[in-house]
Amino acid sequence: MRIVTMDPASCVACRNCEYACAFQQGRTFERRDSHIRVSFYPEDRVCIPGTCLHCEQPWCQEVCPAAAIRRDPVTGAVVIDAERCAGCKMCLLACPYGAIRFDSRARVARKCDLCGGDPQCVKFCISGALEFVEAEEAFAFRREGFDARLKELVSQARGGRR
Repeated sequence: MRIVTMDPASCVACRNCEYACAFQQGRTFERRDSHIRVSFYPEDRVCIPGTCLHCEQPWCQEVCPAAAIRRDPVTGAVVIDAERCAGCKMCLLACPYGAIRFDSRARVARKCDLCGGDPQCVKFCISGALEFVEAEEAFAFRREGFDARLKELVSQARGGRR
């Protein structure tokens, strides 16, 4: 299974990913229609793109009383069937990443569906902050990044000594 990975250090807050997603999902350039969000913290000069991680055991699916959330057998994406969605918002509460939003116009929950296996957010990311990779590759990268950050923190705690 492939997932979208995000590198906040590479994000330039252009929001191309949001506009590409909004157009793919709703044929508008309204950011409210996007399933990816870029959080910008100007005081820290940090941009953090965020979207669904298509969890191996999705909590959103577990709590859905309408059984509207399933895994797409072709793409591996966790998707919401709008026809079945009751609009109860239980999935919004269950998602630990805040990746599900409520469409108040349609009265249903919406989230990333990986654009059927061709995520437009990745395609239009000009900085390379978003990549579409095998999940195992993403988790290895996270472990390496965590290890590097941990080494850095230990070094700082020791006063710069290794």
